Amino acid sequence: MTASKTGSEPSGSKPKDQKKRKPSTTTSGNDLGPQKTLHGLFGNSKQNSESSPNKRLKLSQSTPGIDNTRAVPKIKYPGEMYNLDSTNTRARDDGGSTCTIDLTNSVPSSPHKYSPNRNKATGIRSAKSRPYTGPRNLVVKNLRETSRTDPNQYYDQVWAQLDAALSAIFRNEKIPCSKEELYRGVETLCRQDRAPPLYGKLWAKCREEIWRWLKEPLMKEALQAKDADTLQVVVEAWSRWSTHLTTIRSIFFYLDRSYLLHSSQPSIEDMGIAEFRNNVFSDEALNPKILQGACDLLRDARQGNGLCSHNELFQEAVKMFHVLAVYSKEFEPKLMGESQGFFICWGQEKAELPLEEYVRGCQKLINLETERCTFFGLDSTTSRGLERYIEDILVEQRQTKLLDIEAVSTLLERNVVDALRLVFSLLKRKGLIEKLKPCFEAFITKQGADIVFDEAREQEMVVRLLEFKGRLDYVLEHAFQMHEGLGHTLREAFESFINKTRRSNMTWGTDNPKPGEMIAKYVDMILKGGVKAIPAAFASGDLKKARNEDDSSEDEDEEIAKQLDHVLDLFRFVHGKAVFEAFYKRDLARRLLLQRSASADAEKSMLTRLKSECGSGFTHNLEQMFKDIELAREEITSYKSMLEASQSQSPIDLNVNVLSASAWPSYPDVAVEIPKNIQKALAGFEDHYKLKHSGRRLAWKHSLAHCQLKAKFPRGNKEIVVSSFQAVVLLLFNGKKDSEPVPYREIQGATSLDDDELKRTLQSLACANQRVLTKTPKGKDVNDTDTFTVNMNFHDAKYRIKINQIQAKETKAENKETHERVAADRNYETQAAIVRIMKTRKTITHAELVSEVIVATKSRGVLDPSDIKKNIEKYVFRRIATEPANRIRLIEKDYMERDESKEGRNAYSYLA
Repeated sequence: MTASKTGSEPSGSKPKDQKKRKPSTTTSGNDLGPQKTLHGLFGNSKQNSESSPNKRLKLSQSTPGIDNTRAVPKIKYPGEMYNLDSTNTRARDDGGSTCTIDLTNSVPSSPHKYSPNRNKATGIRSAKSRPYTGPRNLVVKNLRETSRTDPNQYYDQVWAQLDAALSAIFRNEKIPCSKEELYRGVETLCRQDRAPPLYGKLWAKCREEIWRWLKEPLMKEALQAKDADTLQVVVEAWSRWSTHLTTIRSIFFYLDRSYLLHSSQPSIEDMGIAEFRNNVFSDEALNPKILQGACDLLRDARQGNGLCSHNELFQEAVKMFHVLAVYSKEFEPKLMGESQGFFICWGQEKAELPLEEYVRGCQKLINLETERCTFFGLDSTTSRGLERYIEDILVEQRQTKLLDIEAVSTLLERNVVDALRLVFSLLKRKGLIEKLKPCFEAFITKQGADIVFDEAREQEMVVRLLEFKGRLDYVLEHAFQMHEGLGHTLREAFESFINKTRRSNMTWGTDNPKPGEMIAKYVDMILKGGVKAIPAAFASGDLKKARNEDDSSEDEDEEIAKQLDHVLDLFRFVHGKAVFEAFYKRDLARRLLLQRSASADAEKSMLTRLKSECGSGFTHNLEQMFKDIELAREEITSYKSMLEASQSQSPIDLNVNVLSASAWPSYPDVAVEIPKNIQKALAGFEDHYKLKHSGRRLAWKHSLAHCQLKAKFPRGNKEIVVSSFQAVVLLLFNGKKDSEPVPYREIQGATSLDDDELKRTLQSLACANQRVLTKTPKGKDVNDTDTFTVNMNFHDAKYRIKINQIQAKETKAENKETHERVAADRNYETQAAIVRIMKTRKTITHAELVSEVIVATKSRGVLDPSDIKKNIEKYVFRRIATEPANRIRLIEKDYMERDESKEGRNAYSYLA
């Protein structure tokens, strides 16, 4: 509808701004009449003008209700615009009327159909035909005709199609009609509220078909077969049934997702699963064979130590058990019972195997069970249950085998780390790690004691202990996962055996611990020899390469520091540091006096480590030894300056070390006849020293001196570095003819050396690698009848030759003296501890006194209670004849007494 704004002007005149429009025509297949204006369509006055049906309505001056000057259409309000005239009008209660429009009728073919109330020009009924009575409601009715088919007949028709389709599905035949048609039929029945009876018929049909097409053939075939074959038949039947259910659910999908989704009835899939479970799986004849067949497949897999050949069948069976919701209630208990019996039989068969094979078999069994659980899709509850059975049957019930001391010790001795790791992991499953401690401790104590008290290999003690400790540390880290409790056991066991004492020839009848002495000697070997002295077993890859190449000193110092750290790990276990201190001080003195230290930095580093480990009191004398060497250098420099100033140069280049007697080890005075020129030089230095330090006395220790001699041989001159005793012997050959022999007795008379010392000295000069003297007759031992001459054929590629100084090596007498001195010092310390304890406690029992003395002297070594008792009786008390029998007093000082009337002779009282 198009509205044009028009107006009529007086004849012969038109406004300038108004343009003439051409009349528009509208043609269509169904001409509804001429175009009308809004006023003409909705106006209340009767339109009398007539116009051609194919032209616009043209207003003129005679048009009633319009201003002649300018035509203004009448405004229709919303309430009036949609109140259309209708022939089907009924009155309303509120005074208005309701108009009904039939939307199904077609538009009249002619818009100008005659009507007495229709305007001839516009084709619209005149408003005057029916008075306006108010707003009208527009009601639209659906007048389409509905199906007149009988619902029951339609239901029967659809079900007949569905029944035929279900029968074809169960017979594996082609469905007679399309699935879409069946789906539409189900949808229509559900919309007609026929879902409940339809579902009931479907359920009954499925139950009937299971009996007819599944169970009856299955029973005939399965009952005569083996359990595994029965399982296979049932699994195949389940597979077919699952396929049928998928097809059925696609047809009845609308029923499943509309009616069943909101009802208490099971879904089609659940209904099918329940029917198969109730009619097939739960059958009294089939159920035991199905479950046993599955267990038989798993048993075959276990006996074959691998996955069974029917793995796909077992997988499908497990999936079927899960879908049927019988896995946890029926299959898993049966499986766990069978597994328990299998594990018991397995444990009995493997019980006689060695521990290594047993733990390897257990771990292999655990791995296979875990793989089977994963491969076959067994539940995690089943996997955990099987692990618990293994832990209970093969670990907890067999812990006697796993914790056998001899078996575990064998693995530790052979260093079978992977087997020890398996033992640890099995015991860890049941929290039995603490019970492994006795086995670990027994092995360490036994092996360590064998190393410590092996007299034949005592020189290798520290190297063997370091290897033993390194091996145990590796086992602790890689097999025992750095378990804290086992780590404490390792340290306690080392501390136990390394401090055991035994009176033997190794310690000259004393109870001194031997490891302290050997650790001191090993440190001496490292500090004297440097990286070359490090055993090959402890040499790193870089060190091995450096031994063949000229490497930097920094790398050597680092290797020495590593070895010192390893040695200190052993040193920390030693309680009695007195033995180590005595031997370390003696060896340090030799290194300092003979200038045998490989590295001054290494010496100071070791001293720092000892100070950090034992305190400043332990290293006080050692530090004083280093200070004495520094002061001695200053002293000899001062002496040489004095000689230069007085212009009295000595033909001998003298160097003297003045040592503090309290800080240095004590050395015996060895009688020796010093050449006069050397005596003169010594006397000059002594006079100079006494001028500077009045009141001091010098005691010369010639056994620690060494000399550098210039020798002339026919094959070349040499510079020989020898000890003082070697130098005294060699100087006797000055002035002798080349072939003039010197008897042994003559040498002894000229040097005043005792037999042992002289024989060692001559042996080093005539029987060692550098033989500057020739012994007659030849041999390794020196006898009183031997004679010696200068070796005129002596030759060496080096100009400066260092002859082995046997005096630099420790003798058996010195070793015995050191042990005895340490034992005596411990007795003195024990007596002093007794007096201190009595002074503090005033009164104490014998047991308490012994206990406190052990604690007080522990830092210097563990004392045996019998030794403490001997010190009390031998060194402290004596019976006074004039006193009553119950009075016992101290021999010298009267420190304490014992009253026999108190606690059965076990109480002591302190006497101020």
